[in-house]
Amino acid sequence: MQDQSLVTIICLCYNQEKYVVESLFSAIHQDYPFIEVIIVDDFSTDNSKEVIEKWLIDYPAIQFIANETNLGSTKSFNKALKLAKGNYIIDLACDDILLSNCVSLQLKAFHESPFKNLGIVYGNAELINEKGDFYFNYFPVDSNKKTIEKRTTGDIYLSVISGGNSICSVSSLVKKSVFDALNGYDENLAYEDLDLWIRASRIYEFDYIDEILIKKRISATSLGTHFFIKNDARSRKINYSTYLIIQKAIALNRTKSEHKAILKRMHFEIILALKTADYKLFLKYILLEIEQRFRIIFA
Repeated sequence: MQDQSLVTIICLCYNQEKYVVESLFSAIHQDYPFIEVIIVDDFSTDNSKEVIEKWLIDYPAIQFIANETNLGSTKSFNKALKLAKGNYIIDLACDDILLSNCVSLQLKAFHESPFKNLGIVYGNAELINEKGDFYFNYFPVDSNKKTIEKRTTGDIYLSVISGGNSICSVSSLVKKSVFDALNGYDENLAYEDLDLWIRASRIYEFDYIDEILIKKRISATSLGTHFFIKNDARSRKINYSTYLIIQKAIALNRTKSEHKAILKRMHFEIILALKTADYKLFLKYILLEIEQRFRIIFA
């Protein structure tokens, strides 16, 4: 019997008028038929809202939320999540492109996985530039386009907090029940994925699909490029969110090995704070590391 689980694709748009139509078509043109699409425009300052409204003329049943102020990705996603009827959720940025078999492969992974407490599956991605040209794969692949380095699966909490297991968030399918249990994204943060992986991996198992599922666009305004910019306001906000995420992870730790593992991530962030000239954040991390070493001693 064919799986008839509803999959909700939440499409978040902010100033992506050049790419939003292609992204939306990739959501509705999946080879899996049971798809719900919810679009959120986060008060774009370009013509994104008008482009979406014009596209929706042919798809009037699709839900569209036009924010009256810029709320950011976490709050915008949570607004759509409250409306979602799907058993599974995809968080799609409106400059990225789902491959047509993305959802069917993700659902197949859920059904065939050996893990009984599976909450999230994810796969590989092609990174493309603003023109759509190929850069490289998120995880390096061989000549058969199979991932070279084996991914950690199942209980990945220790690997995630140490920074050793980089999850390709854009290629993930998440059970709605996971978001419900975690109360969605943390709206106090400037970005969402690392916090979600940490909180979810504390409770649920993860599995990996060794396939390209999505094309992720890299541009000058992409979130990933702003982690490393020196003396940049957005960079400071993003990297401070990482500090908050690490604090939350420390509170979730249960063992001495977990407390040691997160020090690896902290050392990376200390170096990043120096490279971006965020000396206030650098000092916060130094104090946090001192506290963490005491935790290890007395754990």
